Amino acid sequence: MEIIRLQIPNNLKKESLPPLSLAIGYFDGVHIGHRTVMLTAKSTAEEKGLKSGVMTFDPSPKAVLGDNPEEVKYITLLNDKIQLIEQLGFDYLFIVPFTRTLANFSPEEFINNYIIQLNVQHLVAGFDYTYGKFGKGTMDNIETYSKGRFSHQTIGKVAKNDLKISSTLIRDLIQKGHVDEVPDYLGRFYSVCGFVIHGKKRGKQLGFPTANLMIHERYILPVNGVYIVRLLVDGKWEEGVASIGYNPTFNEQQTERFIEVHLIDFDRDIYGKPIILEWRKRLRDELKFDVIDKLVEQIGKDKQDAIKYFNR
Repeated sequence: MEIIRLQIPNNLKKESLPPLSLAIGYFDGVHIGHRTVMLTAKSTAEEKGLKSGVMTFDPSPKAVLGDNPEEVKYITLLNDKIQLIEQLGFDYLFIVPFTRTLANFSPEEFINNYIIQLNVQHLVAGFDYTYGKFGKGTMDNIETYSKGRFSHQTIGKVAKNDLKISSTLIRDLIQKGHVDEVPDYLGRFYSVCGFVIHGKKRGKQLGFPTANLMIHERYILPVNGVYIVRLLVDGKWEEGVASIGYNPTFNEQQTERFIEVHLIDFDRDIYGKPIILEWRKRLRDELKFDVIDKLVEQIGKDKQDAIKYFNR
């Protein structure tokens, strides 16, 4: 897959690209609904003898136009999105920098710059996709701007369990800790990338050594608690239990959230290693223990719950 990072305005010439069938959207999460849009564009490319492409934007429009850009959280960061789209077998991925300048393009300017100029012959988007200043361009009025220069297809609402599959729904499930429900809409368990860092080493002293994780601050994270997880490290998935929260048994001040993972049947030095943490199921709330023995007993129960989960 060729990745092309576009400029504003787009300086690529139509003649430099093959005829394309293009899926367009922000695509946070690359969820089941997004993949329906993408794979429709891909199948059309195969039917019509076109090359296939996806266009996405970075950062989120909310991070540029919203009142609190620092609070914008993502299901997938850009590198995650690139990998997921590449797995679908596309020929091209176009990344458009979302800026206030781009947001001020008229719908016609956007179509001319980023659809016509990229030699797009067929465009696919979701029913709620908008473009141009104030989102005045829609899939309903696209004929006004396409002027017959490319065909287009709108994908309607994709639903499951009587709910519209959307990034908003998935974010809500993650934040509330309902990570076991996420695959119904995301198409996979939710995962985040990070690194193993040095911690206080309390887990080892308690008989349950843990890997302390540093996760990118832009990821959406579940509510505090204890979760069954998997951790990808050194190319292999390991099973375990994760705690996310303030470690109230040891920390009076609740100012910094920690993520620690105890891996089952694992005893290797992985400090500094890149990891992927996959959230499987929430077990319980974060608790404060007045007696350390009670904490050790509870961790043991959490570990057994995880073993039962993976052996089911």
